[in-house]
Amino acid sequence: MKIALDIMGGDYAPAEAIKGVQMFLAQEPDASVHLLLIGDAAAAAEYMPLLDAHQYRYTFVEASQVIGMHEHPTRALKEKPRSSIAIGFGLLQLNKADAFISAGNTGAMMVGAMYSVKTIDGILRPTIASPVPRTDGKFNLLLDVGANADCKPEHLVQFAQLGSIYSKNVMGIENPKIGLLNLGEEEGKGNILAQATYPLLKENTNLNFIGNVEGRDVFHEKADVIVCEGFTGNVLLKMAESIYHIFEKRNIQDPFLDDFNYEKYGGTPILGINKPVIIGHGISHALAFKNMIAVAQKIISSDLTEAFKASFAAPVA
Repeated sequence: MKIALDIMGGDYAPAEAIKGVQMFLAQEPDASVHLLLIGDAAAAAEYMPLLDAHQYRYTFVEASQVIGMHEHPTRALKEKPRSSIAIGFGLLQLNKADAFISAGNTGAMMVGAMYSVKTIDGILRPTIASPVPRTDGKFNLLLDVGANADCKPEHLVQFAQLGSIYSKNVMGIENPKIGLLNLGEEEGKGNILAQATYPLLKENTNLNFIGNVEGRDVFHEKADVIVCEGFTGNVLLKMAESIYHIFEKRNIQDPFLDDFNYEKYGGTPILGINKPVIIGHGISHALAFKNMIAVAQKIISSDLTEAFKASFAAPVA
């Protein structure tokens, strides 16, 4: 498999990206994983010797331009066709890469995914999903976490379907429990969106819907997949990240708190598009890049995209 990595994306590029590649290749014995490192050769030259022991396991792809973190996504992709992000999506389009990873401009990654790789037929909107640690040492899946701030009930139902398939195929949960994030457990609770979504999830026989879950349930095992619109999901995710940083600064250590470190799971996948795309945090260090590559490898191996396509295929008349 070939995994394309934008080594110019993120606040600490290209140094931390290349260090992450070194960590992954040193720990991953499977030589069938070949990395396509996309970046500026001059900027990367200082750090490339770190990969001397693994030269046969990667190919360097020159990118003379970089999309900054605060550039307008659509305009930047048009005006910078030789940027590392544009080239990464080009490799996906040409089937020269099986997945693409970047910790660069999130907006450009979303635009590139929508207009280059495109949404799978039958899916209304792609979604970004994130693992959320829970007290038993496992992870729940929260979606959407920022791609769709405003949603309709049918969007949340599809997020539940996408999350269920991801949880089963990639996280190994046979019959994932689906919960709708709400301000009360009882049916009929919540805002208009939650009230309209609940019956749609309840009547969907392809989902193991267990009802509403509250904020206090997010870090427990009540539901394996927790569904909400991106506004709420992003606020919740950022709050969880802040918990980790607060306790880290206070030098308080606990295995559960360690799981709040986003670098342990690397990045968040965009679900519902025709090729695997992983978005990393802008402040990613080496461990995050290493784990982003591992997530991409797992998604490719699980044949997740084909599972999505099969699930959302139009019924034969």
